[in-house]
Amino acid sequence: MSDQTNKRLELPAMITVRELAQKLNVSAINIIRKLMENGMMVTINQSIDFDTAAIVASEMGYEAIPEKVAEEEEKETGELPLWRKLIAQEDPNSLIPRPPVVTILGHVDHGKTTLLDAIRNTNVAAGEVGGITQHIGAYQVELKGRQITFLDTPGHAAFTAMRARGAQGADIVVLVVAADDGVMPQTKEAIAHARAARVPIIVALNKIDKPNANPDRVKQQLSENGLVPDEWGGNTFIVPVSAKQRQGIEDLLETILLVADNSEIRANPKGKVIGTVIEAELDKSKGPVATLLVQNGTLKVGDVVVAGLAYGRLRAMFDFRGRPVQKAGPSVPVSVMGLNDLPRAGDIFQVLASEKEARQVVLERQEAAKQQAVAQKKMTLEELFSRFKAGETKELNLILKVDVQGSLEPILNEINRIPTGEIKINVLYAETGNVSENDVMLASASRAIIVGFNVQADATARRLAETEGVSIRLYEIIYRLTEDLEKALKGMLEPEQVEKIIGRANVLAVFNISKGGKVAGCRVVQGEVRRNAKARLLRNGEVVYEGDIASLKHEKEDVREMREGFECGIGLRNFNDIQVGDVIECYLLEKMTKD
Repeated sequence: MSDQTNKRLELPAMITVRELAQKLNVSAINIIRKLMENGMMVTINQSIDFDTAAIVASEMGYEAIPEKVAEEEEKETGELPLWRKLIAQEDPNSLIPRPPVVTILGHVDHGKTTLLDAIRNTNVAAGEVGGITQHIGAYQVELKGRQITFLDTPGHAAFTAMRARGAQGADIVVLVVAADDGVMPQTKEAIAHARAARVPIIVALNKIDKPNANPDRVKQQLSENGLVPDEWGGNTFIVPVSAKQRQGIEDLLETILLVADNSEIRANPKGKVIGTVIEAELDKSKGPVATLLVQNGTLKVGDVVVAGLAYGRLRAMFDFRGRPVQKAGPSVPVSVMGLNDLPRAGDIFQVLASEKEARQVVLERQEAAKQQAVAQKKMTLEELFSRFKAGETKELNLILKVDVQGSLEPILNEINRIPTGEIKINVLYAETGNVSENDVMLASASRAIIVGFNVQADATARRLAETEGVSIRLYEIIYRLTEDLEKALKGMLEPEQVEKIIGRANVLAVFNISKGGKVAGCRVVQGEVRRNAKARLLRNGEVVYEGDIASLKHEKEDVREMREGFECGIGLRNFNDIQVGDVIECYLLEKMTKD
């Protein structure tokens, strides 16, 4: 026990629940639960202060210390991102300097995107600017024969999403602060995120051309937040720029290279191929397209790559200008084709010897995810009464989501009128809007059931609910909602019909048929599509149709099912508003069994 309590943990002034969970190496659910026990209702992306985080850390056997103290002690024992651990296994004699990878953070409206555009357009020859039409989430610039890679994903939410999956993405953070506005709340959050990642920070003091710019005031504010300018005896480079006027851009690039020279930014071009997924999207003509940032080794066309739960042999690679390339070395971003599915931003990718080995790795990861889902016992209305009799619960925790504010009060009033007996109904959270990822995280932490009225659960929330064992029940009639709750309290509720997603298909084309209807020409990208199944049509992540599959054809033949990788025609019952780029989600309704 003494060994555990002696562990010291460096924490910033503000930290999100997700980051704290990562630092403590526990589930974010556990953190939310601990905070709820202390009377705090938080979401996974909500920030908490040092004192609150320190209390949670101490309950888990850690002594929390402020970052400044840790810096003074020069502690270098922080958690390394997974890709750094993998590169650390390389022979030190084979490592050579690689181009630095830079991400840009800062407060909204302080000019992050404008600065990225200024850097790109200043560096690229005038004739080539119009040629950069392919956005791949990253690009390279050159200064005095040296390359710098910029991640074109400004915002610390994306930065943290990568870190949450063991990646880091960036070697250096450029913090954009407006000279006329100064340090704002998001600036402080960005500083905390960069520090947590243990990467050097360079401040780009933007909008110096404005008449009300006050650089000295901003430098004072930065000093108060631990970023002391080098001209004041500190170790933070502050570079005055005007992204709009294209001033100071070269000075900023030179500063980045200077900081890179003082950092251990190295890789082995001939070593094991490792890197990070920057972003991924489903192209209607190319299929899954992912942007990969190589961080060690050299990636080649024909390599077998596994990234998260996606794998495949690379058929083609393109640089940030959209030009085909055959290989990519350390710090080079490339857009690739050939993966069987979309990986997540921040997934680590590796090159394996064969597709057979890659499939086996993915199967093992899928099995591990399933076991984790099984281990998480789902709280359902059907099991409420039996759990009460077994002494496992004395209350029903609910999270209520409704379509409009006018529905909220009547539904709450109806719920309050339900005779509860010995089981208490506790509405933890009631709000308008569709069921989101944060709702699922809160429900998981509090063993709650999500009840929705005239709303949908987005795809991300549904997947997370399945993983975390959260029950989502959606209603269109108020009395059915209250009737189910009342039956659950009395132990009379019949087993719920739950949906099981069995496949997804992308709409590649739309055809008019002779009877006046429309058929979607699709490619099945996941699982299988069945003629007797239910269907949900998604457009830009929003549900626009739910109903039955009316017809399923392969070429001109009627078929019962179509598996992943094949193309087919899908007709939806009584629905013709189908567009190219839509996604058809196929699912079955099954009665939930009481395991």
